[in-house]
Amino acid sequence: MTRVIRVAGVAVLLQLSAPIPPVAAIAPPPVDHAYLPVPATPAPPGPTEQSVRCSGTAAAKTAVSQQLSALNLAAVWPLSRGAGQTVAVIDTGVARHRLLPHLSPGGDFVAGSDGTRDCDGHGTAVAGIIGAAPAGEFSGVAPDAAILSIRQSSNKFRLRSDKATTGLGDVDTLARAIRSAADAGATVINVSSVACQPATEPPDDRALGAALAYAVDVRNAVVVTAAGNVGGSCANQNSFGNTGHPGVPDWDAIESVVSPAWYDDYVLTVGSVGTAGAPSDFSLAGPWVDVAAPGENVVTLGLGSDGLTDSRPDGADRRPLAGTSYAAPVVSGVVALVRSRLPQLTARQVMARIRDTARHPAEGWNPRVGRGMVDALAAVSADSDTVAASATPAPSRVRPTPPAQDHPAGRIAFAGSAICIGLILLTAGALRLRVRR
Repeated sequence: MTRVIRVAGVAVLLQLSAPIPPVAAIAPPPVDHAYLPVPATPAPPGPTEQSVRCSGTAAAKTAVSQQLSALNLAAVWPLSRGAGQTVAVIDTGVARHRLLPHLSPGGDFVAGSDGTRDCDGHGTAVAGIIGAAPAGEFSGVAPDAAILSIRQSSNKFRLRSDKATTGLGDVDTLARAIRSAADAGATVINVSSVACQPATEPPDDRALGAALAYAVDVRNAVVVTAAGNVGGSCANQNSFGNTGHPGVPDWDAIESVVSPAWYDDYVLTVGSVGTAGAPSDFSLAGPWVDVAAPGENVVTLGLGSDGLTDSRPDGADRRPLAGTSYAAPVVSGVVALVRSRLPQLTARQVMARIRDTARHPAEGWNPRVGRGMVDALAAVSADSDTVAASATPAPSRVRPTPPAQDHPAGRIAFAGSAICIGLILLTAGALRLRVRR
């Protein structure tokens, strides 16, 4: 899920210095490589301080992950367990944990650590779904894959110069983090936070678009992102696509722009379904949704112990973990399995394979689940020629092109937390938008 930003299920805070004038068509700006962040060691944008106590998590009532039961991992693992792959988790950090033996530091844009501290709990939860070692009946999707942790956002820190606002992370640091992950050799990059903004005021995220293009086409990394959760500026678009031409993305029906998802040529965007395969009520629809994965009944790694958790990190009500931010790492894990078994495939070929082997809905594609729920066994084992011959034709991904214009710089602040539906934070004198993990 997402924030300010908020992680996990996720609420988020977007700050714009000035709204961008409406454009004639809804489409991300063309990728301009001049906006690609320069290579640099990850570092906070200025002096920061912790403003809220770190989250803690309660132990899971059960170690059985209902979320992953439909993936049939027992049949997949003899073929691939993700060995040789590095999955970058760009999130709230990933805490060291006995079930993450392949964790390595990738840097910190929040507080200057090495990236292996997590005050929010969201990044550790995401990493557990991707690559936790087996523990009883629980395991991550790709337990032999390495995890590279880059802390890019947090709801527990703030800039010392801005004591009125809690939360760190924005589209600029997200772009820098994606470049850092790609340069560090990540073969898969997981982004479980999104920024939502009204379609009439799309964000200026050209640096992010350039970083995504660099990661995919220069560094050959697959970028997986969450679709976002309904609420606040993430307008409920679940009726989107029910009229007009079934199975064809309709970019004119958008109410909310979702970034980085709207850069659909460069990312695999993941919606959430329940364990029975029905779309989750909270999962945000859109023309950029590629596939879906289970994002409910989550069991994963918790903070404050070396065990597991099945509830959000903050609060005593034990709200269950659920959200598109927990569906995205399922797909990241599957991508690691595919890349390990089929290392000759390019990033774009892997993205196509994930879409083509998914369990397609009747219309071939729809705006809630995309091409359908990801099928790990088919993605890993299907013959490439068979996949190409039998796959439902992909819907047209051609988007309208907006007219050229000068965009004022826009900032989207992300802060991590592990709740499904985030809260909007308002600060006097600044426009706040919602970002959802």
